[in-house]
Amino acid sequence: MLLSKRPEMFLPEQWPSYFSKTKGCKVWDLDGRELTDMLMTVGTNTLGYNFPAVDDRVKRVIEEGNMSSLNAPEEVELAEKLIELHPWAKMAKFSRSGGEANAIAIRIARAASGKDNVAICGYHGWHDWYLATNLVGDDELDDHLLPGLEPRGVPQSLRETVFPFRYNDFEALESLIREKNIGVIKMEVFRNQEPSGNFLQDVRKLATANNVVLIFDECTSGFRKTFGGLHKFFEVEPDLAMLGKALGNGYAINAVIGREEIMQAAQSTFISSTFWTERIGSVAALATLEAMEHEKSWETITEIGGYFQAKLTELAGEFQLPLTVKGLEALTTFSFDSPNSLAYKTFLTQEMLKKGYLAGSSFYASISHSRVILDEYFEALSPIFKVLKECEMHRDIMTLLDGPICHGGFKRLN
Repeated sequence: MLLSKRPEMFLPEQWPSYFSKTKGCKVWDLDGRELTDMLMTVGTNTLGYNFPAVDDRVKRVIEEGNMSSLNAPEEVELAEKLIELHPWAKMAKFSRSGGEANAIAIRIARAASGKDNVAICGYHGWHDWYLATNLVGDDELDDHLLPGLEPRGVPQSLRETVFPFRYNDFEALESLIREKNIGVIKMEVFRNQEPSGNFLQDVRKLATANNVVLIFDECTSGFRKTFGGLHKFFEVEPDLAMLGKALGNGYAINAVIGREEIMQAAQSTFISSTFWTERIGSVAALATLEAMEHEKSWETITEIGGYFQAKLTELAGEFQLPLTVKGLEALTTFSFDSPNSLAYKTFLTQEMLKKGYLAGSSFYASISHSRVILDEYFEALSPIFKVLKECEMHRDIMTLLDGPICHGGFKRLN
């Protein structure tokens, strides 16, 4: 059901796919095999799996009751905590998935701006409003994380309502604002590139000058480098922001926070879901925030991620393998600069799985990933890099694969 968990994205016909239990940064498959997880569910569990302080609070909720005809007071407490962390915001709404949070934010922003057209930069989910970008041409979103996303089922009437721009391309964004009657800018604060110069500050000024609602999608980047949204690190305040993934340490909770004058526009439209009022998400988020603050988890995972990037770069240099390393320290991705890059990634995943690792071309750090664990990971990776260097010189990588090559993006239908 989740594209980024499909076996084809890692190791077709060989990936274990299903798990029986978890703990820390360990996962056990259905055969009872213990695996070290370098992926951590696409970054949901920065505290590691089964963190006691979070799970114990959730267990109490199950005993006391998760749902009723009345509201859970914890959602108010959570809103107050998130606003305390982000003083520019004055209101919050909650959902249970990042795609929902993105759709909520777009609905509110369009209602507030009175304009339909949106400029986007980054990955923002699966809903119609976003995939409408590819109605103009099915490669418009190729530079925004997942290439090949086809907009089948998306109404053609949404054509030319969403316009992409590349990160750090301020002139392209200026042109969109000038030519396309843009009412909303939605973007990731940081994915794979550092902001160039005053890019983020200039985007903020541009939005303000043109009465455009600025949304930062921090579903992925939140709570990685700072205690809250990454925009705090760059000292740029949006009008709306989404926080998710790490917010509940594996429990489903996402937040949309925003300025009061923008968020009040929600009163003039309809945004609602029965299960947004369940209690586990809010309680898990409060417990997670408390644990993050106690552990200073954002500092730990940044340090661990930085160590990973340094060791990876060092290993690639040792074997003179052309490798590109990108992303926040706690959200590292890497790719082989080779025509055989997908085959190399498949071989790496295949061989690391044999050695007891769930691994690919990314690393999502958690506080459970100690330096000892990373040293063991790189000890296992070293002979694999040696073989890949041989493949760069003379060896045929295809003869070393036990199955098909992994997919590099969304699988198109024939």
